[in-house]
Parts: sequence; structure tokens; C-alpha cells
Amino acid sequence: MYILNKMQMPKVHLKDDKVGSLAWSRGTQAGGRGEGSAARGGVCRGGAAGGGTRTLRVSRELGGPSSRSSLFLHSPWRSRWPWTLQILSCGGGYDEFCAAVRAYDPAALCGLVWTANFVAYRCRTCGISPCMSLCAECFHQGDHTGHDFNMFRSQAGGACDCGDSNVMRESGFCKRHQIKSSSNIPCVPKDLLMMSEFVLPRFIFCLIQYLREGYNEPAADGPSEKDLNKVLQLLEPQISFLEDLTKMGGAMRSVLTQVLTNQQNYKDLTSGLGENACVKKSHEKYLIALKSSGLTYPEDKLVYGVQEPSAGTSSLAVQGFVGATGTLGQVDSSDEDDQDGSQGLGKRKRVKLSSGTKDQSIMDVLKHKSFLEELLFWTIKYEFPQKMVTFLLNMLPDQEYKVAFTKTFVQHYAFIMKTLKKSHESDTMSNRIVHISVQLFSNEELARQVTEECQLLDIMVTVLLYMMESCLIKSELQDEENSLHVVVNCGEALLKNNTYWPLVSDFINILSHQSVAKRFLEDHGLLVTWMNFVSFFQGMNLNKRELNEHVEFESQTYYAAFAAELEACAQPMWGLLSHCKVRETQEYTRNVVRYCLEALQDWFDAINFVDEPAPNQVTFHLPLHRYYAMFLSKAVKCQELDLDSVLPDQEMLMKLMIHPLQIQASLAEIHSNMWVRNGLQIKGQAMTYVQSHFCNSMIDPDIYLLQVCASRLDPDYFISSVFERFKVVDLLTMASQHQNTVLDAEHERSMLEGALTFLVILLSLRLHLGMSDDEILRAEMVAQLCMNDRTHSSLIYHIPENPNPKSGIIPGSYSFESVLSAVADFKAPVFEPGGSMQQGMYTPKAEVWDQEFDPVMVILRTVYRRDVQSAMDRYTAFLKQSGKFPGNPWPPYKKRTSLHPSYKGLMRLLHCKTLHIVLFTLLYKILMDHQNLSEHVLCMVLYLIELGLENSAEEESDEEASVGGPERCHDSWFPGSNLVSNMRHFINYVRVRVPETAPEVKRDSPASTSSDNLGSFQNSGTAQVFSLVAERRKKFQEIINRSSSEANQVVRPKTSSKWSAPGSAPQLTTAILEIKESILSLLIKLHHKLSGKQNSYYPPWLDDIEILIQPEIPKYSHGDGITAVERILLKAASQSRMNKRIIEEICRKVTPPVPPKKVTAAEKKTLDKEERRQKARERQQKLLAEFASRQKSFMETAMDVDSPENDIPMEITTAEPQVSEAVYDCVICGQSGPSSEDRPTGLVVLLQASSVLGQCRDNVEPKKLPITEEEQIYPWDTCAAVHDVRLSLLQRYFKDSSCLLAVSIGWEGGVYVQTCGHTLHIDCHKSYMESLRNDQVLQGFSVDKGEFTCPLCRQFANSVLPCYPGSNVENNPWQRPSNKSIQDLIKEVEELQGRPGAFPSETNLSKEMESVMKDIKNTTQKKYRDYSKTPGSPDNDFLFMYSVARTNLELELIHRGGNLCSGGASTAGKRSCLNQLFHVLALHMRLYSIDSEYNPWRKLTQLEEMNPQ
Repeated sequence: MYILNKMQMPKVHLKDDKVGSLAWSRGTQAGGRGEGSAARGGVCRGGAAGGGTRTLRVSRELGGPSSRSSLFLHSPWRSRWPWTLQILSCGGGYDEFCAAVRAYDPAALCGLVWTANFVAYRCRTCGISPCMSLCAECFHQGDHTGHDFNMFRSQAGGACDCGDSNVMRESGFCKRHQIKSSSNIPCVPKDLLMMSEFVLPRFIFCLIQYLREGYNEPAADGPSEKDLNKVLQLLEPQISFLEDLTKMGGAMRSVLTQVLTNQQNYKDLTSGLGENACVKKSHEKYLIALKSSGLTYPEDKLVYGVQEPSAGTSSLAVQGFVGATGTLGQVDSSDEDDQDGSQGLGKRKRVKLSSGTKDQSIMDVLKHKSFLEELLFWTIKYEFPQKMVTFLLNMLPDQEYKVAFTKTFVQHYAFIMKTLKKSHESDTMSNRIVHISVQLFSNEELARQVTEECQLLDIMVTVLLYMMESCLIKSELQDEENSLHVVVNCGEALLKNNTYWPLVSDFINILSHQSVAKRFLEDHGLLVTWMNFVSFFQGMNLNKRELNEHVEFESQTYYAAFAAELEACAQPMWGLLSHCKVRETQEYTRNVVRYCLEALQDWFDAINFVDEPAPNQVTFHLPLHRYYAMFLSKAVKCQELDLDSVLPDQEMLMKLMIHPLQIQASLAEIHSNMWVRNGLQIKGQAMTYVQSHFCNSMIDPDIYLLQVCASRLDPDYFISSVFERFKVVDLLTMASQHQNTVLDAEHERSMLEGALTFLVILLSLRLHLGMSDDEILRAEMVAQLCMNDRTHSSLIYHIPENPNPKSGIIPGSYSFESVLSAVADFKAPVFEPGGSMQQGMYTPKAEVWDQEFDPVMVILRTVYRRDVQSAMDRYTAFLKQSGKFPGNPWPPYKKRTSLHPSYKGLMRLLHCKTLHIVLFTLLYKILMDHQNLSEHVLCMVLYLIELGLENSAEEESDEEASVGGPERCHDSWFPGSNLVSNMRHFINYVRVRVPETAPEVKRDSPASTSSDNLGSFQNSGTAQVFSLVAERRKKFQEIINRSSSEANQVVRPKTSSKWSAPGSAPQLTTAILEIKESILSLLIKLHHKLSGKQNSYYPPWLDDIEILIQPEIPKYSHGDGITAVERILLKAASQSRMNKRIIEEICRKVTPPVPPKKVTAAEKKTLDKEERRQKARERQQKLLAEFASRQKSFMETAMDVDSPENDIPMEITTAEPQVSEAVYDCVICGQSGPSSEDRPTGLVVLLQASSVLGQCRDNVEPKKLPITEEEQIYPWDTCAAVHDVRLSLLQRYFKDSSCLLAVSIGWEGGVYVQTCGHTLHIDCHKSYMESLRNDQVLQGFSVDKGEFTCPLCRQFANSVLPCYPGSNVENNPWQRPSNKSIQDLIKEVEELQGRPGAFPSETNLSKEMESVMKDIKNTTQKKYRDYSKTPGSPDNDFLFMYSVARTNLELELIHRGGNLCSGGASTAGKRSCLNQLFHVLALHMRLYSIDSEYNPWRKLTQLEEMNPQ
């Protein structure tokens, strides 16, 4: 046989290598000691006695139980290395042996393993698993023509899946790895690998022994990385040898598999504890390593209680569930802890684990039965060395090994988690864990097998629970003191470094398999435990609004929170949802919804929530709400479940809507700068919440859940809750004055816009209410293209990706390219003049702008508000270019797709009295020119009215009378809830609550109240939106309490008094306003107002009655506000004959109908011109009148204030109010306010030394370029040269002090101060500079020299010029208006100059002025600021400060084109800082007294008196 022929070679062949013969002789000597009569691995097959002796010697040479493993890697072993290879090859050449083994390779899998940064391919067309990948060779040799593939750079490493039919389709296999027939592969000769079967167990045992001895007991901070690397470095040749063996093919891998998984070999080689002290010591180190890892060897465990679970339940038995906490406790708690198990505030909930198998625990018990198990243990212990990972992965093409290794990996899963948490290189370790696990869990059949046999799901969920338990903190949401809920701390390294990612990635991977996900959804215990895990993220990263001081340090943990929810909660949710697509899976959805509702109820109880959220708090993280919402959506859309069957009662729905609604209100607050003191990070959270990677799992489920709640709750209650959450209830009054107790006046407009925009989105969005996947993709694509033209890659990035792990980026099965070609045109790349190439862009087609532009979708998907304006500008440009509308259009109205029948109740919001009252009130205030109502508010009001008319009953009976009934309140504004009928109802009088100083208080109360136009309905009292909202809400609360009491439930009382009767405020009083308007009459008058003409509206049906029978109202309408009003009136008239008649009566009362007059084109042009002039005159008069009114109001207010200085003359008193204090906006903190002595504001400036003035010449001749050495580019007649000569000449003959007063410097090296115009607080600037110093990013400027970039415009700057407070201007007599003669004024100035100056008191402002003066001096060189013969002369400093003022005035004159009064062409791009600069200079000039003998002021004024001409 082959092995015998090779083993019985001539001895001379072995003696060619002296080291080899030496090793052989040593082996002979060792064999002569009689330490064992036979080898443990088996007997020599078919050989003589000498062969058996040689086998025994080889056993001992390779580190059998009798030898020291420490010799394994030192010089003796290295000297035996060639001999080892000869033994494996049975004495022949090693290369020949490798070639012989490769000839019997039966593997049809590629299995090529690569590490990070390897370029690989992924084909979505061929892939069954989303993790499929191919090496370049297999990809190019396969047929992937027309497939959806991409080339990528691997981040964590991977392996080629070519040939694996469980991961990819066979059609994608390359030619080398297509399915082979087993008949074509020859059998492996038994003698070829006989020595390998004998030698390799000893070899691997030596490797394990060295791993045992090389690992020392860790210190408090863990073993040093240096020690671990040293051990691994010594082992590298041996691991590389094993890796080379795996590359020999399937035959050698089969041998390695038998060696690694054979339990008897492992037991025989490791059981000789009594025979050898070294082996015994090695085993002791192994046990110590287990214990130090928090693991226990089963034989050493004293007592371990195990309970068998009942049939049909999970091995995770959740005991002692405290619903109010929704948290977990530690498993390995001591008996003392259990006895003291009082669940205190914020303590983690206890969860006891039991197992249905013979394994005692999955968290702290580990028993190794094979080399593979212990080898993986040490691989984990050494934090996954790359060489070992590559070896283990190279073995995966062997199917038997793959199953065994997967089970071993699952067995060590808890240990992997513990090691990962302690690792200092968690990123590297995470990548290598995923490198292994993705190869194991991407195979559905294998994942199903280990799930059934090894409880994979139980282990994964348990490990995730215990991993997150280490970073739990008490939740401060709602009731900070009494809260029992705990959440993850986003500041922990576990979340900030995404340490949890590999475990979550594995969980997502196995849930992508239908069989595994089905098992998860059927297991009630697993669902309860998983909802418990999700509750850890419910309410995390709580934001508290700062009301007083700006936050000192901005936390940057918010992105860790968003990433954690997306990866740990949302991605598993989408994986489960992908398997709930058919009617047969209804039970799965019911299970999830049931336990999700239970978890939500426990969460509400834990935070002590009743019905009102805590003020000034918001969390963007509500994963339990989003789980519930998405499974509801899937149940209705795909499983045909009745929505009501999976909805809770009304009280639970009320609670469910509060926190998602609070997020929507907080978004409006953030955009209104109400959270500005919380820093930029709060805006970052608001933008991330709607960003394309998060919106599918964040804002979309929140909006859908609110839509579901709105469709089932009382519409009046829902509408009132919306305006309460947005804090604009006090604004919804018809009174001229109001008091908003929860909102500043400057924020009212933006918050009202936010509330109305939210209602429009809520009522218009159909993403989960009936749109197909194709329609959703098309709408998303149109919205992104309307904002900006985009490249293909940018479009893929910005369109929300479907989180379904099996779908790639595009939801469903439709083609991204086909939708793109249908909505966009491609603009080919072009070369710009500079030579750079502009990328090819996709731009919307004309028909898309004309029919599909949806501003609601654009608003929903914009991260930056400027994108909305960009879309409107592009839309306006299209309309003007196409001639469809010449003016400034409003956002177009788009008719919505029909609702799914389950959500028809959503449209009740449009037909509730509360909303009608709000619309009526806002229309009235807009008509009365209320200052807090913008065009955007009017646009949203008209949009809601039109949406209500589109979704009203088809035909309305004119005999309709909806008065009475149980729903009608005594103070109702309208008789019914239908918008069509309520539009014609006239409101005569309204009761309002106003301050006692309001003008409405002086009016007499009328005798009658609101009534219908035809007298059909009479109200017994007046109405107002406050009372209606309060009554509706109180009534609904009574209903909930009544139903709860009937069910014997305890209902806690309301915690908020915001909606109590407004009359409780003592400063408010009741007044009656006369209104006598209806919505129809307000719309007609609004048409007159918008058009600028009286009687501008003429009913079109008076000329053509057919327009009412078949109204030509398109589904998509362009135009402005006038067009919108006309469209609404036409729809109202077409739906009700009574509305039509009332519209005609209103128009008739104003003016009798006049048929339109036909005019020629020339007359029309003249009329349009006159009309524009008339509008301009009216606008001008209106502005002047408004300005005069405000001035008068200001004067009256100023005169009412008692002046402390009654002795000041009247002319001064009347002039002082006109001096207003300057208000500055800080570009860092965003706060606005005046500059003060304690907290000064500064102007961002750039100080530069400039010699521009020195180049001015007296000679008007043009300069010539010097071409010889004699010629100079700087001639002698420049200003700099002339003044230098002049100063030298004066200093030669005159006194130095008088010389310095007679000249000016700064022609060369003068300090020029320029600014970008932005201001900031000095203290904010110091914090900003400190952050720049701590920033490790390489910058293009020197922070140590004070250089920085403006935080807003990023222009370069190097100083901050303090702004002098406007209120602290000195009140000297010479500054006031006076009738004194010019001689007296001149004398006062001279006396002022002679008066000794004193530096102001030590304040922050004075310190900063002194500091900036130092910066100005340091800007230029000393030679340009020190011209005195005496160093440090005060005259020199005086001259320098004077020169700074003159230099900046001269340069300002140059910028303005030579005239300071009328600016030149460059003034638009430059902002002046002379005012602030002169204040700084003036403050320092006070310290210098002017020599009276050489006072230039006296010389000039005396000269003026002598020559009055």
C-alpha cells in the first residue's frame, strides 16, 4: 500500500536533513523509556513491528500526553517541523502529498474566506439570503447578465457562497462549482490519509495545551493585549499550517472534521490527568479560565436547580413579571438578593431562566466534549484572532463540520456576549464575530435545525436581554420620582460603540428565515420576553426643554439611541413582518398585538401615566407603539383582519395617541426655536427622526398610529387634543387680545402653522391606508425629485429604504428603474468651462409637475425646511415656463386616493364641530388682518375645507336638520357635524374671554345669539372654541370613566388642569362680539381681499348652470389663493342647493350681478396696468397707516411710564423714546437680546494688516510694469514713502510728541477690521473656541492664535469686537439737542478734551474691549505701530489708535467708491463695523490727555473763528 511503501523507505532518505535525523534519534531515545506500550490514537495498520514502534515515537514527538506542550513552539519543535511534514506525507514529498489529496476533492462549494477590505460581489437576483456574496473569480465565471448586482468592499470579512444551494440559486453558480455528480469523484485510498488521522489529533491537542498555558489569570482590567498578541504570534505558523491543510480539499477537511468532532479522541487525550503533571496543570488552567469567564464546569457546580418546562411553552419561563416595570433582573443573583427581593424604585425586573434540555444553563454552564468546542472557547477567549477565524471558516465547505461548528457556536453564544462586553477592541471583535455567524445563520435549513435542537431563539433572546441589562437606568419620563420603568443608558459604551450589533445582526439574520420566524411567532414565552426587551428602549434618551440657561455641554448620544432602536428593535420587527403576508398567518399577528398591548399597558402603569404628558419633555423613541402600529397595518393590508378585532378599548386608544402626538408637537416647537437652549443636538434628533434611513421605522408608524386612533376616537376630542398639544388653544379666539399662558407670542404663528400642517398630513397621507407598494415608491421618488434634481445614487440614498432584510432597497417586486423612467428624464453629464464634469441628473417630467407634485409628501420627507421652498420655487418656475399660471402659485391641491374601508372613520375629523369652529375662527382673524396669521395658515385652512368637501356625503338633503341628539352641546356653534351644511350657518355673536383692557369689554351685550341664516336653528347661548373644546373633552372623559366603572376598573383622576374653565383667571373677563358671518360669507370676502377688488367674486353658474351639474374640477389644481377660494365655493354650491342660494344672496347683497363685459386685448392690458398701480398705492397706504398706528401705540405706551427724571425738559423727554436698544442674535446659542455689561455680545471680525493705502500715488500717470533693474514697482511718490519721509524730517527738527500729533501712520501695515455681520455672545465664543481646541480634526487655521471660522457663514475670523450697549450711552448735556451757539459748543468740546479720563469700572465688557485692543495691536508688526523715539511712549499709542480709525475710514471710502454718503458697487457685499470699532477706540482714548499747547482742536476752532467764511 501507499503508506507502507513510503514508511519503509531507505534510511538515507531521512538522513538528508541532519535536524530530521536528530529528531528521529531523540524519538528513539524517548521511546526506549517505556512510557506506554502503544499509541492512543490507534495501531499501525498493515505494518511490521517497526512500523508500530515508529508510530509510538511519532505520537510522543508530536506532544502526546507524556510530553510537555511548552516544547511545542520552541526550538525543538521548530527543528522538527520538516519531519512532521514528512510524517504527514508518509515519508514522501509534501508537495506530492498535497497534489495527491487535492485529486480527491469532492467539495462543490467555493468557500473562499476573505478578511476586511476585500472586494467581493453580491447578486440580488441569484441570492436567496440577503447576505450572499461571491468572490471575484466565481462571479466572473458565472452568468449574471442583466442581474441586480453590486460590487462592494467587505467591512467585516466573508466567504464565497458559490455552490451553496441553500444561500443562492444554482443558476448563479460558476462553472467550477456547479453541482457535481458523486459518481464522477473517485474514492480516497485509505492509506493516503492514515497518518493524518493519527497525527492531527496530537497536533491539535498540543495547540490547545499551549493556548491553555499561554493564557494567564486576568488582572482587574483584563489580560494585557500585548501578552495575548505574543502568544498568538508564536502560534501563527501552526495555525497557518492548519489553514493550509483545509485548502487541500474535501478529503483533508473530512479528516479534520473527524479529528475536531471526535469526542473519544478528546476524552482520551485530555483524561490522563494523573499520568503527567504538565497535563494536569494545563487542565487546572483551563478550569480557571472557565471560572474567570463567569462559567462553571458541570462537575464543579454544587447545586443548580433545573425545572422542566411544560409542553408547548418556551424554555424561557418568565416568572415574577411585574408589569409596571417592564424590565429584567439578573439571573445569577445570590440567595440574599432573592430574599431581599423588594421591587424598589427603578430596580430591574427579575427573570428566571429554565431549560427544557439536559443542559443546566445557557448563561453560566459550559462543558466541552471535543477539540472543536474547546478550540472555539480559546478562540473567543483570545478575542477571535484572525488566523484562527480563517481556519475555522475554511472548514465550512464540509457539511458535517458546518453542523457541528454551528451547534458549538450556539453553545458558546452567551460566552461570546460576555467577552464582547469586556473587550477593549469591540469593533474588531464584532467584525470577526459577524464574519463567522453570517456564514452559519444564512442557511435556512441549518438555522432551523439548530433552532430545534439547540434552542437557538431562546439563547439569542436571553443573551440580548442580559447584555442590555448592564446599562439600564431609571426612566425620568412622566413621573420622575415614582417611575418604575428602566431604560438603556445611551451614554454607555455598549450603545455608543454599537457593541450589541453582532448579536442583533445574527437575530435579524435568523428571523429572515420563514421556518425560524414562524417558530418565534408561535412561542408565547418568546414574544413576552422579546416585548420585555423592546420595553428597555421605550422612552430612552429623554429630552428636557431648557427654559433658563443654555446647556453647557451638548450630549451627542442621540444618534446611538436612534441606531439602537433601528437595529435592535425595528429591524427584527421588519423581519417578522415579512412573514405575515398571507391570511393564514393571522394568528401570528394576533399574538404579537396581544403581547405588545400588554407591554404598553405595563409601561403606562410604570410611568404613572393617566392622560396628560409631562410638560417640556419629549422622547423620540417609542418602539412598542411602532411594533403595534406596523402589525396593525400588516393585519389590515395583507391578512384581511378586521381592524376592530385587534384594537383596544377607547381609554387605551386615548393613551396610545398621546406620546406620538407629543413628538409631532415637539417637532413644531424645535422648528420654532423653542428648544434653542438645548443646543444643536435637539435639531439633529428632529432631522434624524424624518431622515430617509429612519422614517419608515419612526415617523411613518407614528403617523399611522395617530390615524388609527383618530378613526376610532371621538373627533372633537382628537382635534381639541391636537391644538392643546401644540399649545395654540389660547390663540383660537376671535378677540383682538388674548393671553397665552404656555406659549410666547413670537412662537404662536409657527406653532399654529405646525398644528394645521400636521392635520393636513394626518388626513392626506395614505402610505398605510390603501396605497400599493408601486404607488408608495412613485410618490417617494416624485417628492425627492421635486426638491432637487438628483443623481441615481443620490435618489437611492434619499428614498426610504425598505427595512425588510430580504427585499434589498426596493419594497416588493417592482422595478426601481421602470418607475424612475416613468417619472423622470435623464440629463446627460456635461463638462463645465473649468474642465470638471457635472454628473448626470434625473429631473421630473413635465407631466409630473402638472399632475403629481404633492407638497404634503414633500413636507413629510424634508430634513431641511429649505427643501420645501426649493420644491415650490421649481414648481413656480415650471408653471411660468409652461404658461399654466403666471403669478405666484400656492401649493397645489391634489385629490387623494380612496381610503381602505377600515379607516373611513378618519374623515370624521373633517366633519366635527370643533374643527369647523377652528376654521371659522381662523378665517375671521385672517380677514381682520391678525398679525399672527400668515399666508401658510390660510393655505392650510383652505386645504382642510376643500378636503372636507371632497370627503362629504355625495348628496345632502336640504331638509337636513341635525340639531338635538345626544351629541349636541348647549353652546354649540353649529347645528350639525356636516361641513357642507355648517358652511352656510351664520354666527351672530360669540362670547370670548379677554383682558379687562381689551376694547371688546366696552361694548354692550346683545340680546340675540348665534343663529342660522334662514332662522332654522337658534342657540340659547353664545359659543366660543374654548368652551366647546373643554365641554367635548370633559364629556368624553365622563364616558370613558363610566365605561371603566362598569367594568369594575379603577380610573385615576385627570392630572392636568389646562382645560379647566378659562374664567378662573381673574384678569380675564367675558365679552360679547358681534360677528354675523358664516364660512361662506368669510370665503367670499376673503376672495375680495385677496384679489384687491370689491365684489370680485361672481358665481360662475349664473352664466352656465351646467357647471354645477357636471363640475369640471380636476383632481389636480394649480393657482393661488383666489383660485382655491373659487374652487371651494364651486364645490360647496355643487353639493347643496341651499349653499348655492346663500352664495348668490351674499353676492347680491354686496352688489347686484352684472354680466361680464367683453373687452379687447389692449383695454385688458391697460386695465391690468391700472390695477397693478392701484394695488401698489393701496399697499403703500396700508404700510404707512400700520407704521403710524404702531408709532402712536408706542408713544402712548411710553408716555404712560412714570419717568424718574421729571426735571428733564419736555424736548428731551419726547426725544428719548425714539432711541431703541439694539438687539443681537447669537449664531451659536440662537438667543436674541441686547448687549450688556455682564454678558456682552460681539461682532465676528477679521483683523488684517493692510498696505493698500500706502500704494496710493499723487501722480495720475498709469503704472508701468518694471522691465529693468533700475525701474521699481514701488515708486517713490506713494503715500507710504511720502509719509515716511515727512515723519523723519519732522522728528529731526521738532519735539517728538508734537511730531506724532502732526502725522498719520498706517499707510503700511495698518490694521483693517472687516466683518461678516454675524454676532455672538462673548461667553459662547469662548466655549466655541474651547471646542475647536479639543477637536482632533485637522483644521486649516491656528486656534491657539485666536483664529476660527464664523459658526454660521464659515468665513475666516480671528477676533470678536464687543458691541457697546445701546442703553448705556452717556447722558452728557452736550449730547442733547440744544439751541446753544456754535462757539459754546466748541468750548464744551475743548473742556471735555481737557477733562482727565478714567477707565470704566471692571466689567466683562471692559475686559473684552481691552482684550480686542490687544488683538488689534498684535495684528501688525511692531515697526508699523512704534514710531516714537522713546519706546512705550503714550503718544505712540495715541497715534496708533488714531491711525486705526483713519485707516478703516479711508478703506471704507475706497469700498464705497469715494463717497461715504452714497455707496458704491461693493457696498452690498461688505458690512461695516465702524460703530463697534470706534466704541473700542474711544474707550481707550479716554486714558490719554491732549497737550493743550498743541491741541489740534483749538487750532482748528480758532482758525474757524478768525475766518467765519
